[in-house]
Amino acid sequence: MQYTVRDFETAARVELDPVYADFIAGGARDEITVRANEAAFGRLQLLPRVLRGSAVRELGISLLGSRASLPVLISPTAFHKLVDPEGELATARAAAAAGAIMIVAMASTVAVGEIADAARAAGDDPTLWFQLYIQPDLDITETLVRRATDAGCTALVVTVDSPVLGAGERNRRNGFHDLPPGLRCENLVDLRDGERGHVRQIAMSPELNWEHIEWLRGITSLPILLKGVLHPEDARLAVRHGVDGLLLSNHGGRQLDTVPATLELLPEFVSAVEGRIPVVMDGGVRRGTDAVKALALGASAVGIGRPVMWALAEGGEKGVRRLLELLRDELDDALALCGATGLADLTPDLVRVPAWGPGPGPAVMPGADRRFGGVVA
Repeated sequence: MQYTVRDFETAARVELDPVYADFIAGGARDEITVRANEAAFGRLQLLPRVLRGSAVRELGISLLGSRASLPVLISPTAFHKLVDPEGELATARAAAAAGAIMIVAMASTVAVGEIADAARAAGDDPTLWFQLYIQPDLDITETLVRRATDAGCTALVVTVDSPVLGAGERNRRNGFHDLPPGLRCENLVDLRDGERGHVRQIAMSPELNWEHIEWLRGITSLPILLKGVLHPEDARLAVRHGVDGLLLSNHGGRQLDTVPATLELLPEFVSAVEGRIPVVMDGGVRRGTDAVKALALGASAVGIGRPVMWALAEGGEKGVRRLLELLRDELDDALALCGATGLADLTPDLVRVPAWGPGPGPAVMPGADRRFGGVVA
């Protein structure tokens, strides 16, 4: 039985090929950012309120026109069939049953249309978003957008932090460069007429710029979120360019190493957008208290990536369901103990930097109080 999110990793590593386990766990270069994402949550404290109780806490959210029963969504991760024969089908069924938003990765090992069918069979009105790398060939990009739209995806999550592929040194040491025989990126099959059975490689786009986002807005009416914006000035630019939301993410530490933990950037990021668009955050969320801290600091929801892969490897669909149930229970428990009747009661004053200082993380601004709302990254 798994009692914590980390238990899934422990159990999965017993069964998984170590090369695949390294693919899931690994990050870029020295993996400093990988470690920083989780450590950032431990440096913050919760300061609860009392005598404000409620028998039931409200955990549901509405995000870009979609309803979810909890503020924890499944961030895009590639190659689910590496760890479970059903791959993304199992993940989608678990997400739908839990009422959680799932972001389907462009590099999924099941086609987005089949993933959508599985989600609809498992839950009432499930929500799928589609993660997109804008390809240098814009005709190919437009085909991918059309496939996601036809499948019923209700938002596009555009990854913008990958002009080149991050240097995953574990993968290099293990010689892991291609999927094993029998697996492929199904969304990249038959992208042109006359290409029956042909599978394209995802192309990174060093020339990606704001004009590509404007082009994308011109071909789709779906909400567009940008994933991988880290600089607050880019967040302001995103608002000016009409982006509908941001997924504050450092790619789980898999792209540029030594960038800050996303939690450290969150207060400044939320301030930069001034409430005009929602900010979702992923990176290092492993407990319900982690989610509470991020939500209190202004995130509209949090995403989980690696934990989903470990849970899928450990128990397939049931494993992912159990993972989401654990996080739901922990979140509900933390809300009750913080004196919150629901997510709306989570405010920055509930989160503090320890009185002895934040350690190697963010520094307190001169004259600021000890709330995390008064820190800079």
